[in-house]
Amino acid sequence: MNIKTLPVGLIDTNCYFVHLPEKRQLYVIDPGGDAAEIVAVTRSFDFDRVEILLTHAHVDHISAAGEVARALGIDCVRLAAADHPLYASPENALLPWLPAAKNLPPAKEFAPNDDFTVIPLPGHTPGGSGLLFAAGNALFVGDTLFAGSVGRTDLPGGDYHSLMESIHSRLLTLADDLNVYPGHGPATTIGRERATNPYFQD
Repeated sequence: MNIKTLPVGLIDTNCYFVHLPEKRQLYVIDPGGDAAEIVAVTRSFDFDRVEILLTHAHVDHISAAGEVARALGIDCVRLAAADHPLYASPENALLPWLPAAKNLPPAKEFAPNDDFTVIPLPGHTPGGSGLLFAAGNALFVGDTLFAGSVGRTDLPGGDYHSLMESIHSRLLTLADDLNVYPGHGPATTIGRERATNPYFQD
């Protein structure tokens, strides 16, 4: 499994490309801006099938989904059902200079597959999700957990208690060597966050 990270948009959202060459499958995770660049990187991979996966529905993670989907012939994105209302709402905008995403493709729930497991992570948004690719020892967590920090809960759909419950019950129970790929900033591991993240040191 190959992973490429591309920071996109005004606040450097991590758009990830997960390539499974043996299956000729490509996943584009959180296309949050710079659609032309995302499409160009996508076309640099050798694949037969491509899907767009969303960890949650804030605008900085979805704003290029429409352009990317149309360019690549993708008819929908995959997103947890609890975030479908946010995905379709003007409230997916975060700040005045980040307007709501437009011309988005339909959102459908994650389909059963053998490539990754969906871990529900409500808190940053109601339908926040972790995408665990066991074969690559990789977990994509959106804005739930960062290197040295945790996600905000003062944005649409946020709830601090739910966020911390998601982290403690569903993330910190995972193996220390699991690689964690957040929505912004550098990658980390579960063990590193357990040992050094200031939110977990009480």
